[in-house]
Amino acid sequence: MAFDLNMIQRVYANLGERVEAARQVVGHPLTLSEKILYAHLHEGVATKAYTRGKDYVDFAPDRVAMQDATAQMALLQFMQAGKPQVAVPSTVHCDHLIQAEVGAAQDLANANNKNKEVYDFLSSISDKYGIGFWKPGAGIIHQVVLENYAFPGGMMIGTDSHTPNAGGLGMIAIGVGGADACDVMAGLSWELKMPKLIGVKLTGKLSGWASAKDVILRVAGILTVKGGTGCIVEYFGEGAESLSATGKATIGNMGAEIGATTSVFAYDEKMADYLKSTERADIATAADAVKQHLRSDDEVYADPAKYYDQLIEINLSELEPHINGPYTPDLAWPLSKFAQAVKENGWPEKLDVGLIGSCTNSSYEDITRAASVAEQAINKNLKTQSEYTVTPGSELVRYTTERDGLLDTFEKIGGVVLANACGPCIGQWARHIDDPNRQNSIITSFNRNFAKRNDGLASTHAFVASPEIVTALAIAGSLTFNPMTDTLKNESGEDVKLEEPKGIELPIKGFAVEDAGYQAPAEDGSSVNVLVSPTSDRLQLLEPFAAWEGTDLTGLKLLIKAKGKCTTDHISMAGPWLKYRGHLDNISNNMLIGAVNFYNEKTNTVKNQLTGELGEVPATQRAYKAAGIGSIVVGDENYGEGSSREHAAMEPRFLGVRAILVKSFARIHETNLKKQGMLALTFADTDDYNDIREDDSIDILGLTEFAPGKPLTIRLNHADGTSEEFLANHTYNETQIEWFKAGSALNLIKLRENA
Repeated sequence: MAFDLNMIQRVYANLGERVEAARQVVGHPLTLSEKILYAHLHEGVATKAYTRGKDYVDFAPDRVAMQDATAQMALLQFMQAGKPQVAVPSTVHCDHLIQAEVGAAQDLANANNKNKEVYDFLSSISDKYGIGFWKPGAGIIHQVVLENYAFPGGMMIGTDSHTPNAGGLGMIAIGVGGADACDVMAGLSWELKMPKLIGVKLTGKLSGWASAKDVILRVAGILTVKGGTGCIVEYFGEGAESLSATGKATIGNMGAEIGATTSVFAYDEKMADYLKSTERADIATAADAVKQHLRSDDEVYADPAKYYDQLIEINLSELEPHINGPYTPDLAWPLSKFAQAVKENGWPEKLDVGLIGSCTNSSYEDITRAASVAEQAINKNLKTQSEYTVTPGSELVRYTTERDGLLDTFEKIGGVVLANACGPCIGQWARHIDDPNRQNSIITSFNRNFAKRNDGLASTHAFVASPEIVTALAIAGSLTFNPMTDTLKNESGEDVKLEEPKGIELPIKGFAVEDAGYQAPAEDGSSVNVLVSPTSDRLQLLEPFAAWEGTDLTGLKLLIKAKGKCTTDHISMAGPWLKYRGHLDNISNNMLIGAVNFYNEKTNTVKNQLTGELGEVPATQRAYKAAGIGSIVVGDENYGEGSSREHAAMEPRFLGVRAILVKSFARIHETNLKKQGMLALTFADTDDYNDIREDDSIDILGLTEFAPGKPLTIRLNHADGTSEEFLANHTYNETQIEWFKAGSALNLIKLRENA
């Protein structure tokens, strides 16, 4: 039986009435996305239509999911809300803090020892507030959610950018910061600008080396890392129905890399099969009864261009395998053109490591397809030329694939099976390399490949592909190998060719597991003590941020003018810093250390305007804070893309940065800044970015009349005594302006609770 079945049945019981009401107020046939969104309005039944890309809407998500690295700060904030229990079903998943070093068993044991106080904190706070707790080793949050919690037509928010993985089961699942999660767990509405809609019509059927991963690799190449910002990507057509539920999840998962709010597929037989296979036949039965509401209206499918803001068509029968990268997940190369690109760009042809698994590609089907390639290496007398690792997505998948002999196949070709955790995907990996400065290449079946993301090395060129392509290239040891056309010389000197991979969508003998790793919360958590040591360097209770002083902000120092790509990895790195995710003061020592300074092309080196000397970014900002001086950060396009980590917003807020002024924001990061009482501003004219000088003192004017749609004025006071002004736009609504004035959204909650 499924978790929270009563909640799911209530959603379905209201679905017909809410969809019909939405159809009446909108005045036209509805897409699937619109049906789910309007069915989850906080107000209940829709009474008016909302304009896509313009109107902010209050929603009532069905559930919340948090991974251990982000759950710490989310739950530290929730503790301040004064609520006895979470208002909606919520879960914590311990997947980010396990360092991949030698192998699953030892790495898990090391993690349990090293992270004991964090796990104890998360376990105890989950117990107290009625939150389901998935222990270390249980699996990666998104795979576990897909196996246990995702359901067609539902709405979920998760404190991880790849939460849209649940779109593989027809759920609107959106990555958020911890403050958003805190609101929903406290029983408040969740605010989102009504997304625009991108329709992707899939025709034909995949074959050969092409896989579901190649669909999203192709879409990323079309839309780029910001092309999906503010949009839901909705997949439909005969091609969509031919994809497995886990294949759909892969596409939804990596939709985060195009900036999409989420991605979703209509309910179909593949989803029903997956639900039944994961012992949720009761949900499949319930979904079948309302399936007309779990897909777009027929008129939408008949004339999609009329109902989507943008329409893309992809013929799966013609889709070629893709490899994306390096350094950005939207640099898409068809396999037939990749070898030439490697040579023309001078990327290292020798492949050091191939890594498969992660939350994006660790389903049973993924593992079987990769294993079918590995089996050929054994049978054809081929020796793997690159290091090779496998990261199962969950204990359910790991146990089942081990039972079916698949993990043994990987080990026979020299593969190392890592713990059921994020591991190398987020830099939690002990990289084996002879010279860390040597230019090298790795290829993964993960989702993200920013510089230093996987191993902390600027010298690493990381590429993204499907698990089967990764496996084939690891066997060849070369990026220029094309398994569709090329041969390999085996140990006997014979030329052999790899055959097309073969996968099994769902295990023939069914899934199996001895201990899935779930811990139910206490029936009554009122007497449970939350475990936080006052001397801990990893956990720190939060103090409220100061409210706005009621005046314009003047005399701000420029902390850094970031040049080029500045993701949340650049703003708040993961890897070794993950251990401080529950300690705001300590983790603030990584603030913006990865951002490139416009003035010297260096990272973590900025001018301290108080001394005139160059110093590290966090130290410089701490000097400004100690002197009672505010500062401002200036950035480029799509600032804050990537992970949902709210630490990238909380750290500058904690250290005294007052505003972030950029050419454009990634959605989640802009919201996170607003939630923490920061000013998130954009240049009205992006050319004004060029006018900001290193020694400027900067004023933000118009705050006493701060209002929706009304630009603020930026005054640059140059060191030579001259000054100039320009306009800065913002997207704050009335409620968000109240967050700013109160000092944070959480402060506003408490003010209203105590009113």
